[in-house]
Amino acid sequence: MNTAILVIDVQQGLCEGDSAAFEAAPTIDRINQVTAKARAAGRPVIFIQHESGGGYLEHGSAAWQLAHGLEALPTDLRLRKTAADSFHRTTLQEVLQQHSIDELVICGMHTEFCVDTTTRRALALGYPVTLVEDAHTSAGNAALSAPQVIAHHNITLSNIESFGPRVRLVSAANLRFDGG
Repeated sequence: MNTAILVIDVQQGLCEGDSAAFEAAPTIDRINQVTAKARAAGRPVIFIQHESGGGYLEHGSAAWQLAHGLEALPTDLRLRKTAADSFHRTTLQEVLQQHSIDELVICGMHTEFCVDTTTRRALALGYPVTLVEDAHTSAGNAALSAPQVIAHHNITLSNIESFGPRVRLVSAANLRFDGG
């Protein structure tokens, strides 16, 4: 399998303030583990950044920037999006095809929005997904705490069978790439 890593919405505005994602800094550390392993194995790393038309997460704003501590290299790919689905009205599918990608590793923010939606869309498009179970996070909501959101999505996404391809859960420490 030819694998790419999607790092979804790990942006400064989601890592600070009252609505900061749960354990943002340790999650970023685990994402850095994942991307370092991917680069060592020659796998493409794609950073996806959400943006709004104005205000919060406006393109180019301080909140829109990749989060402090996130290790991005000039050789990594970047993609902008405006919806929870990283494939929706973006060039992600074309980029994956250009690199002959047939499997994805997904991590990032926020679990119940962009990580969930992109994972489901990837499955629908035929991509098996490895979800790094400890490298995605949430701010939680009125009904569920962030750890509950994360646990719920790990269980739910890994039990979806209807698309054909499946979600495999793995920790950042246990993630391995063939040939790397």
